[in-house]
Amino acid sequence: MPGRKTAVTSGTALRIAVVDLASGLGLEAAAEVYVGRRIWGAQRKVDVVLTEPASRKRIGVECKFQRTAGSAEEKIPATIEDIRSWPIDGIVVFDGPGFSSNMRAYLLSTGKAVELADLAVWLRFYFGLDLKA
Repeated sequence: MPGRKTAVTSGTALRIAVVDLASGLGLEAAAEVYVGRRIWGAQRKVDVVLTEPASRKRIGVECKFQRTAGSAEEKIPATIEDIRSWPIDGIVVFDGPGFSSNMRAYLLSTGKAVELADLAVWLRFYFGLDLKA
């Protein structure tokens, strides 16, 4: 059911949860979408691209899961910056007990990140979907 907290245990499981949630909202979802190259030449892939079928409005979603505290969260600011170069809007969806309170606060302060538990509501607003469902 969209909006219900989904227990995830990995980045792959988080990506699957995002696709499932979006599909439940009537959105089209494509995973690992190629969108060009990074400044150093590496291919850029967006974890999930969501499309509202009627309007064709799109958003890219980077999925970040962190099981334990560590240096992985130090890469998050670069992800937020990378989203600016995408040809579509983008957000980071994050989940997992390993994110520090400071990183959670940073992510939410950017306006470009949402916790998995809040994703259904966020997507309803973004795509103009029924808010009461």
